[in-house]
Parts: sequence; C-alpha cells; structure tokens
Amino acid sequence: MKLKICGMKYHDNIEAVAKLQPDYVGFIFHEPSPRNFDDKIPNIPNSIKKVGVCVDEKIEFISRQIEKHKLDAVQLHGHESPEACRILKASGIQVIKVFSIKNEFDFSVLEPYETVCDFFLFDTKGKLPGGNGYTFNWNVLKDYPSTKPFFLSGGIGLEDTDNVLSFLKRQESKYCYAIDINSKFEIEPGLKNIKELEKFKNNVCHVKHSRDIS
Repeated sequence: MKLKICGMKYHDNIEAVAKLQPDYVGFIFHEPSPRNFDDKIPNIPNSIKKVGVCVDEKIEFISRQIEKHKLDAVQLHGHESPEACRILKASGIQVIKVFSIKNEFDFSVLEPYETVCDFFLFDTKGKLPGGNGYTFNWNVLKDYPSTKPFFLSGGIGLEDTDNVLSFLKRQESKYCYAIDINSKFEIEPGLKNIKELEKFKNNVCHVKHSRDIS
C-alpha cells in the first residue's frame, strides 16, 4: 500500500518526513491554505514523488510550479476540466484528480476524466478544498464503477488505523492505490508529527491486499 503525506511546509520537517520514505509528499500551492508552500523544496530522495496540489489554477501557474519545483505529479483539487487534465498529462506529469464525497456520490462525473488523469483521489466534502479533518463514508466506494487506481484521503488519522486495515480487506478497496494523510498528523498546519507518521506507516503500508494492482 502506497503512502502520500501531504501539506508539507517546513524544511526540517520535510527532511524528517523524507527519512520515513513515503511514496509521495504533497506541497500545497493555494494561498488561502495555512499549508500554502512558498519556499524551495529541499533535496529529497528521487524515490519519493513530489506532488503539487492546486485549486482551480490556470495551467500556466501549474506549469510554473512543475518547472520550479521539479514536480512528479499534480493533484487538482478544484473544478478543473477534463481538457486541463489532458493538457497537463500530455506534458508528461502524473495527474491526480480529486473528487469530494460525504454520504453519497454520483460516480458518473468520473467518466470524462477516465482517459485524462492517472489517478482519482477521494476526500471528504467540506467547507475547505481538503484539510477538513474528518473522513467520509467509505461504504460509498462499494459502487465504484471504474478500474482507475485511486488515493483514499480525507481526515485519516492514527486512530483510524484499524478502519483502514479493515477497508483494505474489503472488495471496495480493490483499486485503492494509496492512502493520503495530512491534517490529523499535524502539530500545527504544515508541521507533521514524525512519530505518529512512522507508527501509521509501519501499521498500514506494509499491507499488500490480495487485489493489489501495483
């Protein structure tokens, strides 16, 4: 099971997180966010993919962040069109398109994005585009109609370890590619608790569920 640690902000903390060897680290390029990243990313191992998180930004802005920070992927958290995803994907970058869920979801909205992004990411529908700090009803994913691998996100904390492990044993986790964690592992916005991250990674990310697609 892959792990993405998102909302990184501070150099020393980024370097400490990198020592845990997550598969992805996320940097938020969205000024209203308390986790907005406006610094230079320190050197981290090439095995860790750097993800730029954007919300309804123009392609020119996203492209500048890709070039400036040598990003491996972009995570689109707003109302980005399939065409915007297509253009970014054609540039050679991995595209993760986010969809927010609460207690129900119309999966037909995924169809136009099937061929223009690499992953879907499902997080919790709330007041903010991410970082709301609580989970959605994962049972909704029983109706997931796609074979597109997805990231499971939205308020996942150390206290959810058993729920995550239970989810990974169920059929609806068939195409779950990665777990995305952020706010529930923070000391303050952007500053991660390394000990809790390590504990979660050791408990969850060694799991290779029987339907693993990686």
